[in-house]
Amino acid sequence: MSENKTAIGLSWAPKMPPLSNGVKNSEAKLRLKESIWKPVNELVDGLFVPPRDPRKLNKLLRKNVKDTAGASWFDMPAPNITPELKKDLEILKLRSVIDPKRHFKKGEKSKAPPKYFQASTVIEPATEFFSGRLTKKQRKMTLADELLSDHALKAYRKRKVQEIEEIRQPGGVDKWKIKGKKSWKRAKHRRE
Repeated sequence: MSENKTAIGLSWAPKMPPLSNGVKNSEAKLRLKESIWKPVNELVDGLFVPPRDPRKLNKLLRKNVKDTAGASWFDMPAPNITPELKKDLEILKLRSVIDPKRHFKKGEKSKAPPKYFQASTVIEPATEFFSGRLTKKQRKMTLADELLSDHALKAYRKRKVQEIEEIRQPGGVDKWKIKGKKSWKRAKHRRE
């Protein structure tokens, strides 16, 4: 009678194809980041198996390497650009228009947002308790909200809009018009 060996617990080994010998050492040094989700057609017995083709494997390894600015920039990651962040970046590009008293260097000429950047909150020191700090009420979620709620900036924007409207106000016939019924005829009659 043959004895059946019973295993305590579960034992399972995945069916993994061996890698080809065409893989170079430098390519093998690239680290493979853990995959969270893969389509069903790429799974073998419920597990992800790397491809046999070295070109496809290298492409997969390059895709999974974390996107950073490099070691000289302390591996600063590329952030996900949300609509709020995009608006804040546009405001920072137009910062010379916001405050007429300050002058800034011209920034980048490209209209695309930068690939690597970090956004943070400035914490004021204790010496600026009464002078240069924002209260909790004044602090908003985004830079755009803070600028829209600033009273001094509102007055400046309103004054500038009125100046532009005065410059662009049509001259000639329109300034003689009397608004109301048959105004064109009344204005024409008055000029004669």
